[in-house]
Amino acid sequence: MRTGTQQVLPQQLTDDFDAVVLAGGAEQPRDLPVPGRSLKGVHFALEFLTAQNRVVVGEKLPDQILAKDRHVVVIGGGDTGSDCVGTSNRHGAKSVTQFELLPQPPLAENKTLTWPYWPVRLRTSTSHEEGCERDWSITTKSFRDDGKGNVRALVGARVEWQKDPVTGQSKMVEVPDSEFEIPADLVLLAMGFVSPVGSVLDAFAVDKDARANAQALTEEGRERPAYATSRPKIFAAGDMRRGQSLVVWAIREGRQCARAVDEFLMGSSELPR
Repeated sequence: MRTGTQQVLPQQLTDDFDAVVLAGGAEQPRDLPVPGRSLKGVHFALEFLTAQNRVVVGEKLPDQILAKDRHVVVIGGGDTGSDCVGTSNRHGAKSVTQFELLPQPPLAENKTLTWPYWPVRLRTSTSHEEGCERDWSITTKSFRDDGKGNVRALVGARVEWQKDPVTGQSKMVEVPDSEFEIPADLVLLAMGFVSPVGSVLDAFAVDKDARANAQALTEEGRERPAYATSRPKIFAAGDMRRGQSLVVWAIREGRQCARAVDEFLMGSSELPR
């Protein structure tokens, strides 16, 4: 961890400061543990996108992941997946296919049904418009190699989402005889993020919840203040505490955490919630 040019260790932070707030993002990408995952050519989306950003600002990366003349498959239908599609097109990919595990959203959102959450509807970005095959309700079963340790194909299948009559939860069921194989010599995993980088929380030795986020309550409890972690003087807010979420949640938790720290240090606070 660095401040300016000087490296600062977590223990030094807790010793030198009256309070420390952990507010980093949920940077641990969701993986896809299927046969063939370790083949060359299967990458997390940010490995691909971050390198491209560095090249755009003038860096030279001899080992940059390139999509030129390759069959690219993007797994994940969100904004990160869309960025992978656009970048692959600009690299000169031979083909670009984007798969999403969930069903295709409706063309128009049901605002009454989704409010106050982000409306669910089909979103087509400018990257998609540049050229891309898109498909929904697709699960990836495995990757196949070319005999030299490189990925050459993706094996997938169609799925249906069925509601459990007892629990009401949706369950994924593979459609019989729907398995297929498509060429893929570059696979980009863009399936979201699950938690903060574990080494950061480990460095501060804070307790984690079941989803590997920093464990901290939003309301003051008997044992510690709101947003306080298991370690004295260390607070957590935003994605670091709740996992991948929207920026509006990060703003809200940042404000509330600031108030909690102010109360912790001063005994009371006039900061807004």
